[in-house]
Amino acid sequence: MAASSLLTMAVTANGAQSYDTPPFGKRKIMPIKPLNFRPSPVQLSEGCFSIFRSLIQTPLYSSSSSPRLREASSQAMAKEHSVGEEAKPQEIWDFGGALWTFLRPHTFYGTLLASCSLAGRVWIENPNLMQWSIITRAVWGLVELLCGNSYIVGINQIYDVDIDKVNKPFLPIAAGTMTGKQAWFLTMSFLVVGVSSATLNSGPFLTSLYCFALLLGTLYTVPPFRLKKFPIAAFLCIASVRGFLINFGVYYASRSVLGLPFEWSSPVAFITMFVTLFGLVIALTKDLSDIEGDRKYKITTFATKLGVRRLAFLGSGILLLNYVAAILAAIFMPQAFRRSILISTHAIMATSLIFQTRVLDQAKYTKEAASNYYMFLWKLFYAEYLVFPFI
Repeated sequence: MAASSLLTMAVTANGAQSYDTPPFGKRKIMPIKPLNFRPSPVQLSEGCFSIFRSLIQTPLYSSSSSPRLREASSQAMAKEHSVGEEAKPQEIWDFGGALWTFLRPHTFYGTLLASCSLAGRVWIENPNLMQWSIITRAVWGLVELLCGNSYIVGINQIYDVDIDKVNKPFLPIAAGTMTGKQAWFLTMSFLVVGVSSATLNSGPFLTSLYCFALLLGTLYTVPPFRLKKFPIAAFLCIASVRGFLINFGVYYASRSVLGLPFEWSSPVAFITMFVTLFGLVIALTKDLSDIEGDRKYKITTFATKLGVRRLAFLGSGILLLNYVAAILAAIFMPQAFRRSILISTHAIMATSLIFQTRVLDQAKYTKEAASNYYMFLWKLFYAEYLVFPFI
């Protein structure tokens, strides 16, 4: 009511003001002198400026404020600064982990060991021809092979991202830890570096061989060819690249660097045939744990056609025959091999293969057990190259 009365005030002609009283009261006229407070513009501006100045000069907390408040504020600012500094190293570390997974380490190790083992064998046989300049060329050759390996596994992940979300959700593109653009950039970078290095370092013949291997890796994955859809074509691609091309190419390059003509030796012929058959087994068994995604996207593999159990026994059987052949070669060709090393190591590897196949069978061929079995085959693959320089 008071606000309503004030709003209805009216100045009377004789300088008095009237206001409304409650309904039960009587209207009264009271003389009120009008206020004469009229600050000058100068006074008003100075007053506003002094208030504004006091506001902007006042700290968040004064020197008399609580020490705990000052300490808490300082700690919060220091923590925010440290978090910002730690963010970048953590991002780099995370991307490094995604990159390493993107390279498919088990294939990376296989290429690395194959290259070093074959080159080492040639150099052990010809120590008098070794020079420091050869080491530089060998390093460039190793870079070529690793770039080629990285290109092939990279292009495969780019085109198989939907399948990998089912079969291998830990891979970086499928997991979302690496974008498609990043994957394309890395894959094309590996291709350019590898082909450029081969062109400058390896000569026309080896460069052609290198590009042919990359072509097979591309045809295996990229539409409309997509040879991985056809089981026989798929395992021939893998066995050719992983078995013959790498072994022949590295051995040829290692001898040419030393100025030696190419010629097959018994150990090199043995490792080439052995690893080609081993590559066949890897190609057969690589899809043991991928049946779910392959069936969903209508990718026909030996695993989807034969089933995990039959295919695992088939792969183990071929590999066991490979080991038996190696032992027989040592027995009947003692002049070509170190019999004691070749027989003992391959007997141990054959026994371990039988044991791992039994473990898979007892696990009822689950996806995890099938994956462990496949990775164990890669360990046997590594072991073969570790033994090779000494057989």
